[in-house]
Formats: sequence, C-alpha cells, structure tokens
Amino acid sequence: MKSYRKELWFNVPNRVGFVNITRQVEDCLRESGVREGLVLVNAMHITASVFINDDESGLHHDYTQWLEKLAPHEPIRQYRHNDTGEDNADAHMKRQIMGREVVVAVTEGRLDFGPWEQIFYGEFDGRRKKRALVKIIGE
Repeated sequence: MKSYRKELWFNVPNRVGFVNITRQVEDCLRESGVREGLVLVNAMHITASVFINDDESGLHHDYTQWLEKLAPHEPIRQYRHNDTGEDNADAHMKRQIMGREVVVAVTEGRLDFGPWEQIFYGEFDGRRKKRALVKIIGE
C-alpha cells in the first residue's frame, strides 16, 4: 500500500472566504501514484474547514450569510471564549458547522465525485497563513 502526505497552504485575505482546492487535491493524487484508495483532506486549524459542495458563487454567498446569522462575529463580547483576548469564537463555531475534513474515494486514479462536487477550504478567521493536510492511501 502507498501512502502520501502533503500540506496545502493558504492566506485568505478576508476574515471569511472559500477556496476551491479540487485541482490541488487532484495534483496530489497524481503525485501519489495511487489508483485505488482514499483521499483525506482536513483543515489543520480550528477556525477553518474543509467541505464538499457545488462551486457556485450564490451558494458561497448564502453560506457566508447563513453562518453569520448562526454565529455572528459581533458583538465580540457575546462569547466567553473571547474573554481570553481572542476575537474568533464565532470562527470556531462556523468551523464546527462546516466540518473539519472530507474523505473521497479514488477509483482508477481519479477522485470519485458525484455531480457538481468540488472540495473547498473554508476560512473563518483569515488574514494569516494556514494549512490543510492531504493524506492519500491505497494501491
């Protein structure tokens, strides 16, 4: 069995943003040489997410609005976590909603997606360098 690991680095310029990382994950799959197996992609920061959905700008806008309603950034003092001097309690909650990771099957050397599926890195406390892990195992 083969095993492959790579970190993808991001610096999202805004507090919240979504980055389509499908092509980068496909590049990792090609580098790995795995033809049958699994790909795990996970955010390595507790205020970021990795998820699968459609690459449609209206949907991304809707996510941003919906998440802000569920866990608004302000007022910052509404969260006990921010008593520590942080201002990112909402980002932790948004990550919890959107998820930490995705696992995608690899079939015949390709990501085995359903229609319209793409992999995204979701950032909820951006403006600094963060990473996601790509781990691939298989034959």
